[in-house]
Amino acid sequence: MSADAASGSNPPVETSTVETSRQVAGGHEGTQRERVPVLIFDAPDAMSRQVARRIANLIEERQAVGQPLVLGLPTGSTPIGVYQQLIRMHEEEGLDFSNVVTFNLDEYYPMAPEGLQSYHRFMEENFFNHVNIPEENIHIPRGDIPREAVEHHCIEYEHAIEKAGGIDLMLLGIGRSGHVGFNEPGSSQDTRTRMIVLDEITRKDAASDFFGEENVPQEAITMGVGTILDADEIILMATGEHKAPIVQRAVEEPPTRDVTASYLQEHGNATFYVDRAAGGELTRVKTPWLVREVDWTKREAKRAVIWLSKTLDKAIPRLESGDFYRNQLHGLVHQYDHIDDLTREVFEDLRRRINYQEDIISDERVIVFSPHPDDDVISMGGMLNTLVENDNDVTVAYMTSGNVAVFDADVRRYLRFVELSSDALDMDDAALEDFHERREKIEAFFDSKDPGEVDLPEVQDLKAHIRAGEAVAATGVMGLDPGDSRFLDMPFYKTGRVRKDPISEADVEVVLELLEEVQPTNIFVAGDLSDPHGTHRMCYQAIDEALQRYRAAAAGGDGETSEATADPGVWLYRGAWQEWETYRADVFLPLSKAGLDQKVEAIYKHESQKDRAMFPGAYDEREFWQRARDRNRDTAETLNQLGLPEFYAAEAFVTTDKMP
Repeated sequence: MSADAASGSNPPVETSTVETSRQVAGGHEGTQRERVPVLIFDAPDAMSRQVARRIANLIEERQAVGQPLVLGLPTGSTPIGVYQQLIRMHEEEGLDFSNVVTFNLDEYYPMAPEGLQSYHRFMEENFFNHVNIPEENIHIPRGDIPREAVEHHCIEYEHAIEKAGGIDLMLLGIGRSGHVGFNEPGSSQDTRTRMIVLDEITRKDAASDFFGEENVPQEAITMGVGTILDADEIILMATGEHKAPIVQRAVEEPPTRDVTASYLQEHGNATFYVDRAAGGELTRVKTPWLVREVDWTKREAKRAVIWLSKTLDKAIPRLESGDFYRNQLHGLVHQYDHIDDLTREVFEDLRRRINYQEDIISDERVIVFSPHPDDDVISMGGMLNTLVENDNDVTVAYMTSGNVAVFDADVRRYLRFVELSSDALDMDDAALEDFHERREKIEAFFDSKDPGEVDLPEVQDLKAHIRAGEAVAATGVMGLDPGDSRFLDMPFYKTGRVRKDPISEADVEVVLELLEEVQPTNIFVAGDLSDPHGTHRMCYQAIDEALQRYRAAAAGGDGETSEATADPGVWLYRGAWQEWETYRADVFLPLSKAGLDQKVEAIYKHESQKDRAMFPGAYDEREFWQRARDRNRDTAETLNQLGLPEFYAAEAFVTTDKMP
């Protein structure tokens, strides 16, 4: 685990202690842009382990002196890793939670405690049911009380916190609008537990959990900003590239009601814990040369030159010494005898990374791992077509069924099709009667179904088949046969809900079996870890673990795996949510207009995701084909701006021999 630390220009009271602990954890020189300490972790798991260890240490310290520990707890995908670590410590290390008192941040209103989207249910399933916190020590705002009783309930919630002695450690997430808890933009820093109207962005972000924005409650009960700031210690956690812009605003810009997380700058013991993706917009990460001396590696020099070229809108070969001096890149200039040496080096490096069809692998065995049934054509449709045209033996492995993203209306449409086609399908009376019975059962379920309710097993199967048929049709556009597609149906996904189970041994075995069967020389993996629902990250984890075992078995000399297939090359693709930064990409594959049109045609085959996808991602309202088109065009335009050849579109890839 690697972590970076930063101290603000106006250090809080305990900054020296915080700085010392960060340095021990692996921190480096801070910057003057960040106004609150920030730790950056290489991976979310490392962040979760450190937060969980901090909580465990506090629990044990309080137990030693016979005192309780009062925690403020959030919900959402980010803290789940912390809860999993704490559960592991309880089960494997005997961590005792009997002295812990908890207060959750918020709850939707109205919301029954047993509701599918209830935070009561979330906390029970993900934490409370697995540790020994006394039931009477657990406090969560109620979303099922009469409206006229809400104000009194909020006052009582505040009194309960005071009676417990105040919150010792508050864990927070951050919304895309910068809210903490449900303290939406406009909340003042002296607010207390109260009812609040949810912001449009917040409701969009919650839409996937409720299977549609129209089903998201318009109100919630939340701890106030003042309640949060009263905590002795605050840890805010953020993961994913989609959180990077708001993290930057919250820690680098002055406190403002527009970003309630920015109020943490005024707390004496608050720290942001972020992964590399969520910290990507911080000045010390994105443009470190603007705030400190930089160790000018080849990679950092390349990044700076590309940044300067884009900032000045000048092609790389046209950059002059004065451009570098005027933009705080003195140190970089002094690394070279002449600035032309630097610009030529970077320009030629980028030029060599442009790979035409003849430069791409041919006559090899390839597995394309696609987390959802459409990630392959959305993110690497051009490459997939090139792999097929280069006579590679291509297997596309769809890791999950994607069935939760299919609307009930699509099932009804296909059932109607079967009924209308009964004569053409030569269905006899018995088969037709059985079909009608099954259809009536499904229709009755749909008519009584609550938003987000888990589908009947047969409905889940039908939705999976819809997406599988679309996937086969899409790869057919690229020249692949139906037999070239594998539907792994990984166990972690089979909950019937948006939230999935953790990756298990069974998931790893599914991937490992495919690797052993195909023995690929190259694999393509979704490196687009900003998927807001976490499926890409979980699939990545399963592939990583399976690949490590596959390589270890080959190294053990089983006699069945050749040297070429024992250590397959790894290509990481993006596109559904983000694209690779220019300086990070190892391969740019140019696409002609015809090539991009073919890619879009393949994406169109995913009809259930067309026009109105179930989970489009709240921060990008474009359809997936539009995202793919625009990102590929943008990549080509960026290369052109840098002075490289002009292409209609381009896909970008990172290549490696190991999963990074």
